[in-house]
Amino acid sequence: MNKDLSALQETLSYTFKDRDLLIRALSHSSYANERKINKKGDYERLEFLGDAVVELVVSEFLFSNYPQKKEGEMTRTRAALVCEPTLAGCAREIDLPSFLLLGKGEDATGGREKDSILCDVFEAVAGAIYLDGGYEEAKAYITKYVLRDWENKALFVDSKSILQERMQKYGRKVSYVTVSETGPANERTYVEELHIDGQVFTKASAHSKKAAQQKAAYEYLKDHPE
Repeated sequence: MNKDLSALQETLSYTFKDRDLLIRALSHSSYANERKINKKGDYERLEFLGDAVVELVVSEFLFSNYPQKKEGEMTRTRAALVCEPTLAGCAREIDLPSFLLLGKGEDATGGREKDSILCDVFEAVAGAIYLDGGYEEAKAYITKYVLRDWENKALFVDSKSILQERMQKYGRKVSYVTVSETGPANERTYVEELHIDGQVFTKASAHSKKAAQQKAAYEYLKDHPE
């Protein structure tokens, strides 16, 4: 383990009564397999539980605080808040990558920064807190990291489609141009430019073209609110 768990628990504002639950929540299957730990040694079951808890907390928040929202709008917003990129971003905010327990092979191929793994471990920690401290403690964790600044999180996830719809309304054409691709195949970094009617407006980088385009669209929408 790369860091003392007490630092993570301080960040979480929660101290586990059963420390093994937290260790399991941080343990990827590659780590468990490498050390010949049985299936209870990785985070997959906790992630299954945490996924349901995260979705419930977000649903409850939207239902209770936005009575004017219709079912379809709440469903779209919830999907944006519980999707892989959003929860992976929350995991990075907590510095969960530093605490992840990975097998050597997975670590060597960039597993510590994969959105899929970080999303799962964020949900696993939610599940572990739920089992250790109950719903209200899990809700506090999810509220602090998922629901804080939720409007911007939802905007980020939907940025490309929101921008496309807005520009279509005005008869303008949106396109993205790849400026560069750098780094090894498993850690490629893409730089994408956002063009509107052939004019460059924003530029962003990420480890996939789609994510870089999403960032570029988000930056434009932040600077050009309707």
